[in-house]
Amino acid sequence: MRRSRLTTTAAVAVAAISVLATACTGQAEPGATDDPNAKTTINFWHGWSAPAEVKAVTDNVDRFEKAHPNIKVNVVGNINDDKLNQSLRAGGSKGPDVVSSFTTSNVGKFCSSGAFADLKPFIEKSKLDLEKTFPKVLLDYTQFEGKRCALPLLADAYGLYYNKDAFEKAGITEPPETMSELASVAKKLTVEKGDSYEQLGFMPTFHGYETTTEHYLGGWGPAYFDQNGKSTIAKDPAVANMFTTQKKLIDDLGGFEKLEKYRATFGDEWGAKHPFQTGQVAMQLDGEWRLGMATDAKVPFEIGVAPMPVADDQADSYGKGFLAGTILGIAPGSTKQNAAWELVKFMTTDTKAVVDFANEIRNVPSTFEALKSPDLKFDPRFKTFMDIAQHPKSNTFAGAVNGATYLNTIQDFGYQYEKGAVADLKAGLEKTAAQIDTDIAKAK
Repeated sequence: MRRSRLTTTAAVAVAAISVLATACTGQAEPGATDDPNAKTTINFWHGWSAPAEVKAVTDNVDRFEKAHPNIKVNVVGNINDDKLNQSLRAGGSKGPDVVSSFTTSNVGKFCSSGAFADLKPFIEKSKLDLEKTFPKVLLDYTQFEGKRCALPLLADAYGLYYNKDAFEKAGITEPPETMSELASVAKKLTVEKGDSYEQLGFMPTFHGYETTTEHYLGGWGPAYFDQNGKSTIAKDPAVANMFTTQKKLIDDLGGFEKLEKYRATFGDEWGAKHPFQTGQVAMQLDGEWRLGMATDAKVPFEIGVAPMPVADDQADSYGKGFLAGTILGIAPGSTKQNAAWELVKFMTTDTKAVVDFANEIRNVPSTFEALKSPDLKFDPRFKTFMDIAQHPKSNTFAGAVNGATYLNTIQDFGYQYEKGAVADLKAGLEKTAAQIDTDIAKAK
């Protein structure tokens, strides 16, 4: 399961990456002359930590070693972006050759600073046709301004989970397809109890689990920046529409203070007491991993899965969704880059490897061939997420030289706007856009 939600740790990691700009060029010069057929050992650093996830990674590496008996892989897990960048700065033989990250929003920084090596020469040497291998959105979030420094390794697709029992009780027969329908259904599903709730139709606040500004904006699909790299969030009506829609939903469901008080009763997002799993909320915006987690928690109701509702004026795009995922790259200081590429290529493009890994991790396969493989062993409801991953209008956030910083800035504005601390939305977005432009100019 992925944790693509923005955190303070991710922001710290972005700052740390800037140090790399003077130390790493991103060129494949130091190790691109090594013989990938020679007997060698490479180091692979990844972020998975749960026992089942770690086993899945180990199983995948075992499959690689059987296919490439000359290459042994030392695997180091539970590595976040901060630890990764410290090692990349330090260099040395004990550092990683192949690197992975869950923080898709940092790709702009990884590529522009040279934190990850440029993969173009390896891709060309392997005659790999990326457009025929991966969905477009996945290709978009693994490159920045034409420089490809990563490839996608499984994907996260966000959709809407709903409690079918609660729907039936409320006389609702179909999941909502537009944001106005979401608001209507959420109100019908909400059962108040004193000054709180017995059941909340949907938790709309930006502090809610996965209801971040960028995940909401997946239903609108803004560009974020113009051709000159300037923020467009104050000019794009889709962004203002999202904030207005989210704020109205908060007001309609009881107001910010009442909702936040109720949210304080929720269990951990990654535990069995998640509010959707306990029945405290009847609908939940979440990633594909929630289906397996809810099933493991043995919820006492039938779970429905659907695409997340879209903006009312984009009803014809229903079925799309927000995408992110794990990325895989090569350390620029590695002296074994050709051998490292063999592992990257195997894990990201070998159909059986991708399918087997997706089955174990329970994420969305990241190649066209894997998405249609008969060997996928998923709950039939999981097809919703595979369809979202291939939808032509599915989207993600734009890359930036300072990584996730601009997304954190938008999110911070959202926190202020939803609670009423900012009354003028237009002025607030203009101020936020100016801050984004300033931060990017400083990063450059």
